[in-house]
Amino acid sequence: MGPDRVAPERPFLATLSAPRAALMKLLDARDRPATIAELSADLGQHPNTVREHADALVELGYVERTRAAAVGRGRPAWLYASSDAGTGEGSEYAGLASALAAQIARNSRRPTDDAIRAGRDWGKELARARPIEGRPTLPRIRRATLEMLNSLRFAPESAPRGRSVRLTTCPLLDAANKYPDIVCGVHLGIIRGAIEEYGADGEETQLVAFSEPGACRLTLHAKSPQ
Repeated sequence: MGPDRVAPERPFLATLSAPRAALMKLLDARDRPATIAELSADLGQHPNTVREHADALVELGYVERTRAAAVGRGRPAWLYASSDAGTGEGSEYAGLASALAAQIARNSRRPTDDAIRAGRDWGKELARARPIEGRPTLPRIRRATLEMLNSLRFAPESAPRGRSVRLTTCPLLDAANKYPDIVCGVHLGIIRGAIEEYGADGEETQLVAFSEPGACRLTLHAKSPQ
């Protein structure tokens, strides 16, 4: 249940050959390091070919290589995992938000409330950095909020009309599984804060985490302030 993992933004992919870019994307999508045998099976390529590309990515700094734990006789296999080198703005957000969630979990007596409050302040800052052109009508506020969520890599899907939005990826999926109330509270606060900064009332906006296979469900409710 819930949204998919977000692969890091990799501007350098355009500089790689097609086989190496495919290997990089595969490693980004995995939630644990992989052996050459596993990567070879996933890619349908000979292990020697995959090893050549993987070692080249290690040399470039885009992939990390470590030894697996020794089990029985023989030399342990190499494990390959994507590194943080070359990631973009969305990954910077993910790192900051993960650190914030851990800090709230350690120190707060009311973690969900504090998460929403912190997210609201963050959302206002994000909205100030992405001002609406022209008069901030409710449709424009909705559109600007969805564009902000897309830039943060939530991959929102919504009907042209209506308030329901599917968030199909999550830039903090690991942290959300560990601190669901806190991480989702930060996200809800970000959305409410952005709506407020744009000049509307977003207090009735709600977020249901892991509500369905492949998505969280956002009810985006922006209304004119009283």
